[in-house]
Amino acid sequence: MLNEQHYFEQGVDLATYMSNMATLKNDSYRVYNAFDLPEDPEFIEAVKRANIHILVITEDWCGDAMMNNAILRNIAEAAELDVRCVMRDQHIELMDAYLTNGSRSIPLYLFLNEAGEVIGQWGPRAPELQAFVMAKWALLPPKTDDEFSMKQRELFMTLSEEYASNEQFWQYVYEDLRTTLLNIL
Repeated sequence: MLNEQHYFEQGVDLATYMSNMATLKNDSYRVYNAFDLPEDPEFIEAVKRANIHILVITEDWCGDAMMNNAILRNIAEAAELDVRCVMRDQHIELMDAYLTNGSRSIPLYLFLNEAGEVIGQWGPRAPELQAFVMAKWALLPPKTDDEFSMKQRELFMTLSEEYASNEQFWQYVYEDLRTTLLNIL
């Protein structure tokens, strides 16, 4: 397996990734354009001084990635961070090194120092969103139920709309990313 720095070097920058999205592109730009980055100059300056770069493992069909990547892009632009994306399904060996509870959950952000070493990670969602999603999943019928697939699709559509429009969700993501970054700097 290549190291994380090599994946970063092969990745596409976040702005290009978003402009090339085939799925959920409009919703991702909806979040990106509507998210008001909090006035937090100390945080932005601390991130800028740390001289880190970020490797994003993502896919454009993922609702969490649609929202989180748009918020990360706002942070990255303010702090002048280099953020590059690789596709999870094209880099399974990388993804499998960073499973979440045994799952290939995305997006996953790997924070790299100047030497290209992983100094931290974040993803796939803020704790408040994890609780929200788990509560919604608990309402689904059992997988053996004939209605499971339909109800699951309905849930994905509901989550996607919430992610694209719920400003409180965006704040949860920002705050958790902020906390994670400050803890590793």
